[in-house]
Parts: sequence; C-alpha cells; structure tokens
Amino acid sequence: MKNSEKSLPNEQAIARYLWSDKWARHAQLEPEGDWNTWLFMAGRGAGKTRTAAEWLIYQACKNDYTRWAVLAPTFGDARDVCAEGESGLLKVAERYQMLKAKGGYNSTKGEINLTNGSRIKLFSGDEPDRLRGPQHHGAWVDELASFRYDDVWTQMQFGLRLGTKPKTIITTTPKPTALLRDLLTRKDGSVVVTRGSTFDNAANLAPAALAELENRYAGTRTGRQELYGEMLEEVEGALWTRGMIEKTRVRKDEIPDLQRIVVAIDPAVTSGEDSDETGIIVAGISRDKHYYVLDDRTIRASPDNWARQAVNAYTDWKADKIVAETNNGGDMVVLVLKQVDANVPVKKVTASRGKRVRAEPVSALYEQGRVHHAGAFPKLEDQLVIWTPDSNDSPDRLDALVWALTELSGGKDMPAGIVPMSFTQTNDWSIPRL
Repeated sequence: MKNSEKSLPNEQAIARYLWSDKWARHAQLEPEGDWNTWLFMAGRGAGKTRTAAEWLIYQACKNDYTRWAVLAPTFGDARDVCAEGESGLLKVAERYQMLKAKGGYNSTKGEINLTNGSRIKLFSGDEPDRLRGPQHHGAWVDELASFRYDDVWTQMQFGLRLGTKPKTIITTTPKPTALLRDLLTRKDGSVVVTRGSTFDNAANLAPAALAELENRYAGTRTGRQELYGEMLEEVEGALWTRGMIEKTRVRKDEIPDLQRIVVAIDPAVTSGEDSDETGIIVAGISRDKHYYVLDDRTIRASPDNWARQAVNAYTDWKADKIVAETNNGGDMVVLVLKQVDANVPVKKVTASRGKRVRAEPVSALYEQGRVHHAGAFPKLEDQLVIWTPDSNDSPDRLDALVWALTELSGGKDMPAGIVPMSFTQTNDWSIPRL
C-alpha cells in the first residue's frame, strides 16, 4: 500500500471524525486486535450497510492506489444496496469528497474510482469464477448467509493477496449455513464478531415501523433471527433437527452391504443463472431396513448436464435405477436421461399433493434412527433443518432425498397422493438418441 496510515486531508479528517466520534455506535466501529475478518451479524436495519461502507471508504482513503472488492448475493444487490443505497459507498465517498468528478462511478462495470487512485469493484455472489483473476487489499461481503455458492468465499480469499494485512468485513443477517457456523467457531483470533439488533439503530428508523415489527414478531423465531440477529440452529416447525441427523451419522467406511441403491432427481423447471438447482441424491437400503444417504450430486445446470450428472452417479454407485420427479417437464425428464444413456432404468414419480405429505414419513424414519448420512452433506442438511411445511421455498435436495427414501421403502411408507409410475422402453414408445 502507498501512504498507509497517512494523515488525512482536512475534509476527510472531518468526515471521519463525524462518523467515529459523533454518529456511530460503538458496535459500528472497527474492532481492535490482529483480525482478518470482521463479522457484523445483526438484524435488519441495524446499520450494517453504513458500518461497512464507512469502514471500506476510510480504508481506501488512507491507503492510496489500493484495490477493494464488494460482494453481494447478486450484482443488483451490490449495486443497489452496497454502492447506490442510502447508506452505501457512494454516499460515504461523496462525504469524504473522494469520488472522482469524471468516471468516479460506472454502474455498468460496477466500479467506484476515488481521487487517490483507489478502486472499489462490485461482484455478484452468483459468479464465483469472476473472482479468480482479480487481486485485492480487502473486501466487504454483504449478506454472506444468503449466497448460493460457498465457492465465492473461497475464490475471494485466494484474491486477498495485496498489501501486508488484507482484511474483510462481513455484514449479514444470520442463517444457520455451514460457512457462517464455521466462521463463528474460529478460536484463533482471525475472526471477530459484532452482534446487534434492529432496535439498536432505533434513532435512525421510523418509530411506527419499529412498533409494528415489535408487535408482529416479538418472541417469534422470525423476530429473533431477522430483528435481533440471533443464529437459530433449528427452525420452529421444521421436520428435521441437527440432533436427529447427527446421532445416526456414519463414516463412509461404516456403510454396510446394501441391498438396493437408487439415484433420485428433483429437476429444476428452468436452467438459467437464477434457476433452482436440480436435486440429485444417492441413497441405499441395508438388509436390516436402515437407509443410507450416500452422495449429493445436486447441480445448477442445463437439462443435458444435470442428466449426465445423474447418470454418472448411477454408474459410480452401481445403482439399481434413477427415480425422477416429472411434475415439471413430464416425459422430457426421461428423454434427457435416455439421451445420455439409453439403457439406464428410470422410474417416473409424480406428486398430486404437497411436500408435507411426502416429507413427513421420511422425517419419521429419521426420528426412528433408521436413516444414516454417510459423511457430511452440509447443503442438504441445511435445507432439512431450515425448511418447514408452511414454507414456499423449493427445497431441491430435500425433495430428491424424499423421493429416494420413499422408493427404497418399497412404497409402504409412501403417503397418499404420490403416484409412482415405472418407465420401461417398449415398442409402443421408443426414445430416439439425438
């Protein structure tokens, strides 16, 4: 870094003084210590965005010609909230009088250029590969718990290799994701955690809105997470708990001989960047009627690519068949699988009733201690303990798991409303290879 820890010009010194000595709460000021990551985990409206924007602009101001990354779940989030928002980077940079008069902000490229040569670049959490090349002195990661891909965090870490001590601030409402839990359990001093609630920032929020939120959500799990910023490991009403999964977990080398193995697919309706993933779960059943979750091959991809992923899983695990939900896509689901391998046996299943009636019998198997995860499947397990029957979410991995275990149970645990249909290639209906 050039001019590291330099004396700020008068207008910048005043801007810093107003924030650090007049406006900011103590929790909004940079923690002391030799940390790498500052995790600010708090409820909505707690001042997380302003805190990060002030921290990053100050770092970029006092260190000339430095490079900074800003990551959010989507590029739109990075632009609209982190950069252009009421508490965002542009507002703070203007107060410091550091935004270049010409070319200071390019919303299309997602670049903010400061008068001292420092540059801030916006990135989308949906595009991990965009972080493979750039290098940075530090970063701001907003709403980490809502990122689709953990690989974004990994790729960003590889790029933090400029300067002598790259630092990252994370601002997020808590959700029990594996990555966030890992950061919270660090004991080596590399991560410092700041917690806060919506009501800590009451002076800057509409009183009527706060009163309504308090009346509606006080004492609820939603309120504890979204307003008070608590990390809730379990979700009220969820059919699975982490304890239920942990108590029967086995190692890969503890898997017994299995009588049957199936690959189950919950296909996505679309294959664009914003589409759901296609859930692909491999499971088997032993002679003593215990069930083993063997693999999670879930992928966000085109039909041809997820079909290849499923067929590869079928081959790798020497499975008996592929079970595919055909509510969305119908016979096309079978078609794309047969285009990859005309000989792979496929069983179509459709659901005429909701996810609850499909999921409850499988959850009961877990409660009985008859389902074992062979190893850890963090993303699948996150879905299991977060999803509730009243949710509108589409839990792709969970759905595929339910289809797999329902098939292995032989149908006796299958609730009414699920109609299995076996597919066999006949002379009446041949599927061409394209």
